[in-house]
Amino acid sequence: MPLSRVEFNAFCGGLPATSFVQQWGGAQVWKVGGKVFAMAWFEKGREPEITFKVSDIGWEVLREAPGCRPAPYMASRGLKWVQSYAAPGLAKREVKSYLRASYEMIVSALSIKLRRKLRLKETRNG
Repeated sequence: MPLSRVEFNAFCGGLPATSFVQQWGGAQVWKVGGKVFAMAWFEKGREPEITFKVSDIGWEVLREAPGCRPAPYMASRGLKWVQSYAAPGLAKREVKSYLRASYEMIVSALSIKLRRKLRLKETRNG
């Protein structure tokens, strides 16, 4: 069973110093330090489309995994973002793990000054 809108927003909102905006045709967009780390589209009768940044290894593993694809728009610009969009897709536990990793990659790319301002601890990537 895929991650629901409520579960997606609760998980992303539970990460430190995140902010939420709805944009791009109703996408649920989560940011940290003004930088996007997760997006999702939820349409009745369709599987959720959950998009996140991935590491080089994550890219190799997920870009052709069943129910996953290079994220539209992002991947076409050379960015390593993946979208879980169809069955079987990723299990809830896996999606949460990738969302957390995406968050940590974005946090690690923020300036030290901004991380301190946001009171963010160092991540395992940074």
